[in-house]
Amino acid sequence: MFQKGGRRIAGPLIKKKYILMTSSNTPDDMKTLASCLNKIVKDGYEENFKVIDKGLQSLETEKIYKPGEVHIVNFYRFEGASDPSDSAILYVIETSDGAKGSLTDAYGMYADPEIDKFIQDVENISKKHAHTTEANQ
Repeated sequence: MFQKGGRRIAGPLIKKKYILMTSSNTPDDMKTLASCLNKIVKDGYEENFKVIDKGLQSLETEKIYKPGEVHIVNFYRFEGASDPSDSAILYVIETSDGAKGSLTDAYGMYADPEIDKFIQDVENISKKHAHTTEANQ
């Protein structure tokens, strides 16, 4: 069980990796938000996203995606050594039309509630889809 955006999550996350970025468990090139962003851009996740009232918007194309059109491939959490306001989370995202990019937010008490709600909606849709798929097999 771990804490995510002020709420507890139990059990495995569906199709996601949870990685807490600390100095003892990460390669040197993945210890900071900037180095992680550089790595995922090299891996083809080049678009920048932001959450608006209508959904997730690509800053490059201005296209807006609903939670059902978004898949969180991975996410990385960074903790500030001395200041909780330095904590951040990086979401690696793919959309239903093939757009690949990232969304960054503060973590914990400084998290943006709109981003937190959108991510939870994406997780809920993923969980429903997984249960439907399992029931049909």
